[in-house]
Amino acid sequence: MTYQNYLRKRQIEVSDALISLCPNSSWSVDDTYESIENYWSEDYPLPTKKEIEDEMERLQKISDDLEYQRLRLKEYPPIKEQLDTLYHQGYDGWKASIDEVKNKYPKPGEDL
Repeated sequence: MTYQNYLRKRQIEVSDALISLCPNSSWSVDDTYESIENYWSEDYPLPTKKEIEDEMERLQKISDDLEYQRLRLKEYPPIKEQLDTLYHQGYDGWKASIDEVKNKYPKPGEDL
């Protein structure tokens, strides 16, 4: 996964659920359960539509729960600026700049 793709919030698709539920399998799909074709796996039968939907929901929740990380990464200063802050303002100055972003996008369930 590229850095740009990591930063982009995405909708979980049928293929994501298949990858999660049936590693080392192959198929073709156009993002609906009904469009799954050429499914092959030595180890896993094709999951039911309900199993796929449940896995998509689970994976979407995980992705949504990590949104704070994507938002933070977009706003942290580049490492060159962080090192400059560390040199000129010391650890406390650097930590204050990082904490500003962390406080703006808190981890879910994190008490501030």
